[in-house]
Formats: sequence, structure tokens, C-alpha cells
Amino acid sequence: MAKAITVEGLSKAYQLGDFGTGTISRDVERFFARIRGKEDPYLRIGETNDRTTKGENDIVWCLKDLNFDVEEGDAVGIIGRNGAGKSTLLKVLSRITSPTTGSVKVKGRIASLLEVGTGFHPELSGRENIFLNGAILGMRKSEIKRRFDEIVVFSGVERYIDTPVKRYSSGMYVRLAFAVAAHLESEILIVDEVLAVGDAEFQKKCLGKMGDISKGEGRTVLFVSHNMASISALCSKCILLNNGAIHSIGKTTNIVDDYLNLYDNNKETIIKSNGNLTWKGLTKLYINGSDKINLIMNLGSTVRINEFFVDFSFSANGTTDSLHLRHEAYNVNGLHVEANSDFKIQLEIDACFLVAGSYKMTIYVYDKLQNVILWVENITAFEINSDSYFGELPITLSIRAPINPPFKIIKLDENSH
Repeated sequence: MAKAITVEGLSKAYQLGDFGTGTISRDVERFFARIRGKEDPYLRIGETNDRTTKGENDIVWCLKDLNFDVEEGDAVGIIGRNGAGKSTLLKVLSRITSPTTGSVKVKGRIASLLEVGTGFHPELSGRENIFLNGAILGMRKSEIKRRFDEIVVFSGVERYIDTPVKRYSSGMYVRLAFAVAAHLESEILIVDEVLAVGDAEFQKKCLGKMGDISKGEGRTVLFVSHNMASISALCSKCILLNNGAIHSIGKTTNIVDDYLNLYDNNKETIIKSNGNLTWKGLTKLYINGSDKINLIMNLGSTVRINEFFVDFSFSANGTTDSLHLRHEAYNVNGLHVEANSDFKIQLEIDACFLVAGSYKMTIYVYDKLQNVILWVENITAFEINSDSYFGELPITLSIRAPINPPFKIIKLDENSH
């Protein structure tokens, strides 16, 4: 498939504080180097772009040596913490700013939505701004007229379409701006975090539209968001940025895992183990949209265990346990683990009963006398991005071979909440 965007050796440096070199002669030397197309002789190589630490000079590399391709029709998510370089990358791709080094090749017209109100003239009405944005994209007046009604209906601001946009709320701004960017005939759509300003209904509507643009119309979408559920629902591929550099590129589920693990400072900690059970790590974590959390935990046994209980707790945003699943719900009486064998515990949870926040998870395993034989904190971290309701807890626990019988599912009793 043809490449819509090709990025090679892309770096972007900014100078902090004053822009001058300190002397007139050096400023003149820098000026003549620039007009001759030469590299700035006083551009110093800075440290990595870590906003949490103070650097030793006034040059910061917001992006450093990025190389990647985006194919036509792809929906690509760009994720990373604040200050990782996501917005700077989009500004370079949108040609709002130029790279310090490297090159960007783009095939087709770009419609970008980077900040609330970007590209809108505050004194012009919504109607006039639609035509202005279309003209900037190189579209004819007849093309804009053909899509005008569709844009207005999608935005939901028909009543205010002839009102100057300076009187719009931030939500109305975003509604109209996204409708314009999504419906005008560009080959590439670039959307930054601005959709967070809209309400939940409009965000869902926007995600559906971006999915249609990518899958139905074959246009390319680049989407920056801190909402991992939205990224997972829309994008098949992700780029994870860290301190201005590419940390990883690949399938969305894998890169979201990388993102959650990258910034988890509290790694798994074995608090207690009597030696009969050993913790061997997490095999898989994935979140299917905002619906399912699936964990596969690896354990080993040094002795035969005839009966045990499993207990999980969830802590939100660094607080004490917000949810505790009692071990009586997971009584695996009758199952046994052979000595010197490995086995897996799979946990699948509906995420609808958790409010928005960042969660960490702890596992406890008890023997038949209720003694803790294994206690591991912070086995994983995950995010829930939208509040829902606390209803029934549809939870499934699977214990896999070599436990005898080899496979059994134990469901949480509704009365044990």
C-alpha cells in the first residue's frame, strides 16, 4: 500500500529563554548560516526532553531522530505522557512548524485539529469560517457548498451558525472545528487531544466518524489522546513517544501495554511467599475498548497443593483498596496443583463497574487454613477512562493445567459483593 506519510530522521529543537547568542557578531554569523542553508553553528546538542528535570543548557530537543511510515487509510494513535512530543510532532506534520533536522514527506492535503479554535477567525461567523477553512485547504466554493449542510448537522450548532465564533463555548468550537476538518475533502486528518473538551455523546460520534473516514473512505487518520479506550477502539497501530523519541511502534494492544507499564513506577513487589507458590509474572493484559480487562498470571508450585483460594484487590489513583474481591468467591476446592509444576490463572472482568481512574492490582493466594501463601502487589496497572455504573460483577476466573481437572470456570456469586 502507498505511503501517506514518511518521516526520516526528524528532530525538532527549541531554545529556552532568550533567542540571541549573546553577541552581535555571533547573531550575524547565525543569520548568514541560515540564509545559506547551513546548520546553525551555535546549535548545541541538549539532553533528552525530560520536563521533570532541569537541563544544563537552553536547547531542548522536543523530537529526536524519529523514523516511521504511515500507510494510506491507516488510523494511527500517537500516545505518551505530557511533554513526550506528541503535539510537536503533529505541528511538524501539519507544517505549522518546520523540523530542525530530517524530512517529512506527505502525500495529499492535511486537515488538522490541534487546539480549540485553530484556524477559526473569532470575528467571523460559523458559516464564514467553514468557507474560510475550505479555501485554506484549496477546495472550491462549490465543493464546500456541497458538504455544508452535512457539516452543520454533524456539529449540532445550526442555531448559532451565523453567530461570530468568538461567542461560542469551547465545546461548540470543537464541535464545529471537528465537523469542518472531518467533512472537507482532505486525504489526511490529524486530531489532537481537543476532543476531550466535548461531551461523551459527541466524543463517541467523533470516534465513529474517524472510523468511517479511515475504513470507509480510505483516508488517513492520526489521533493523539490520553484516553486508551478511544485509542484502542479507533486505531490498529500506535506510536509511543517518550522524551521526544520513539519508544515503540506496533499493534495498538501491545503499545498500550507498553504505555501503561512505562510510567508505572511501582513495579510488582512480592510481599510474602512461603516458598510453596512462586510468582512468574504477567503474560497478558488487554482492554477491549472500555469493556473487558483480561489478565493471565503465571505461577509455579514446588509442592502439591490440594486446595487454595485466590483474592484480588484494586487500588485507584494511589489510594487504598477501592474494590476487594473476597476469596470465598474463588474457592477452588477439589482442584489441585502437582508438585514442581507451572500453571496459569486467568481473570476476566467487565470494566463497567469501575469509575474513571488509574488502577493497580494485587493478588493474594491462601491455603485451606486461610494463611497467605503468596502476596504480590502492583502486578499490573490499567486505566478506566469513563465513569459508568456499579452493577453486577460479571467476573470469570479460569485455572489452567496442570491443575486437575485441567480446566474449570468459577463465577463470582452475586450475593458475595
